[in-house]
Amino acid sequence: MMRRLLTIAFVSLGLAGAALAQDAPLVSATVKKVDEAQGKITLDHGPIKNLDMDGMTMVFKAADPAMLKDVKAGQKVMFTADRVNGQITVTKLQKAK
Repeated sequence: MMRRLLTIAFVSLGLAGAALAQDAPLVSATVKKVDEAQGKITLDHGPIKNLDMDGMTMVFKAADPAMLKDVKAGQKVMFTADRVNGQITVTKLQKAK
């Protein structure tokens, strides 16, 4: 009985952790390059706390390539990123206000 309760507790915590990753804070960035054909975007970004990553310029995969249609090099954006299938991926992208 105790083992079952512990298993349920760990599974619940795991699901809560996954939900928190989706609520990651938005990170500010400048678009350096958009490659719609490959579904990738190059961003000069600030620190990404949920990935324990310092600010830098890097190429990200887009979770949905359609999100790249409305952005172009030089634009300021806000985004969230997470590891998806082992690859750091932009999961949300919006123009900065």
